[in-house]
Amino acid sequence: MNILKGIAKFIPIFVLAIMMILGFDILIAAPAALIAAFIIAGITEKVKFNESLNAAIENVKEVIMAMFILLFAYAMANVFMTTGVGAAIVNIALALGVTARTVAVVALVVTAVLSVATGTSWGTFAACAPIFLWLNHIVEGDVLLTVAACAGGACFGDNIGLISDTTIVSSGIQGVQVVDRIRHQGPWSLTCLVLAAIVTYVVSVVGGLSAQSVDASNIVSELPAEVWDVLEAERPAAISLLQQVQDTVPYYMAIPLVIVIGLAVFGINTFICIGSGILSAYIFGSFAGTVTSPMEFLELILGGFADAGSWAVQVMMWVSAFGGVMANIHAFEPLSKLIVKMAKNVRQLLFYNGIFCVLGNACLSDEMAQIVTCGPIIKDITTENVEASEEDMYKLKLRNATMSDAMGVYGSQLIPWHGYMVFYIGMAVGVYPLANFSAMAIITHNYIAWIAVFSMLILTLTGWDRFIPLLKIPREPNVKLVKKNVSK
Repeated sequence: MNILKGIAKFIPIFVLAIMMILGFDILIAAPAALIAAFIIAGITEKVKFNESLNAAIENVKEVIMAMFILLFAYAMANVFMTTGVGAAIVNIALALGVTARTVAVVALVVTAVLSVATGTSWGTFAACAPIFLWLNHIVEGDVLLTVAACAGGACFGDNIGLISDTTIVSSGIQGVQVVDRIRHQGPWSLTCLVLAAIVTYVVSVVGGLSAQSVDASNIVSELPAEVWDVLEAERPAAISLLQQVQDTVPYYMAIPLVIVIGLAVFGINTFICIGSGILSAYIFGSFAGTVTSPMEFLELILGGFADAGSWAVQVMMWVSAFGGVMANIHAFEPLSKLIVKMAKNVRQLLFYNGIFCVLGNACLSDEMAQIVTCGPIIKDITTENVEASEEDMYKLKLRNATMSDAMGVYGSQLIPWHGYMVFYIGMAVGVYPLANFSAMAIITHNYIAWIAVFSMLILTLTGWDRFIPLLKIPREPNVKLVKKNVSK
């Protein structure tokens, strides 16, 4: 009977997973799963409706701060995309000169920086793929290497960006501050980016690509009309950024991003970081002519609030409510027992948390669905089975947040059937129909994804994370695995 009850408690998870696999938006799947959770709670544990409702509401209260951060994050992303911050980053890179040997490296770095500035991997890829794929065509580079660089770099900001929805949601679920999370993983993320750039360059050199520089200043104006049609249909916001690249906004429009990153590195409050970015974009945009009036700028901010409220904030509310009901009936206890039984120490426990997130991502084919589904599970597994001081437990939560996000965003780049890959291939074919793109070809050359996923798992398991500044987590006996959920 207990076995059947345990299986029944997973029915809401199956509802969420199956609906996501079938292509339903998470804003439909999450409420359906929540309703299933209410029903299962009543059947298996005789929990009254009001008790489940209170559990759901209490869990939502824990992520209210993250919801406000999401609202302001979307506002800053909207401002950066429209006032020329993103375009300035691209223009600076193109002005440095590009060769067949460096085009993929430049694409990797530019998409990484732009994804931090805009908080969106899909939007970054849509804006940069037309530029770098056709630039690659002109310099006669390796098109698969370049498209993989764009794909991997676009995910960089999704994993560490101050205004990325996956960064904010994964941090909120684990109960950690976004700025603390960025400081914790910052040196590791930059190391992954540098290593990926080196590998990409070495592959270009070994492939015998040319080192002759070309003028890339007019690349946007030379894009075929078909490219603009694809962007208009798939990612209209990318058109504004490309037009600003063509109009050559001043380089100093990149300063707001520098300010935000600098404040985050020094551990300044997230709201101050984002507010400084918005204010500085207004000031510099006024000088550059990309901001014409205060009311127009306020509309950009309100547009960001609306975009966040129409999807991201609602997602957090629904999945938090779902997690509250599931936690109230101890639905994840069998899975917790399995992971804790396999783990011999805290590091192994966190390692298995990462493996679980990768498998969840592969099953759900959606990084956000993995984060909101697996995140609460690995949080409970850690807090219920590890003895540690409040400070040390917070560091473990930081690792869980980083792990969940990395396995979701970067892990998606290594799963052929993932929604990320479907979008990237469709966009790449649309903007550059002269080449054949396949998921495995892009995966093979997506070096930053390989480096990020496996380094995070290996560093966590071995304890080698102590060699990466700020990344190390507490070691035994300061933290101890107690295996509370393992039956004797």
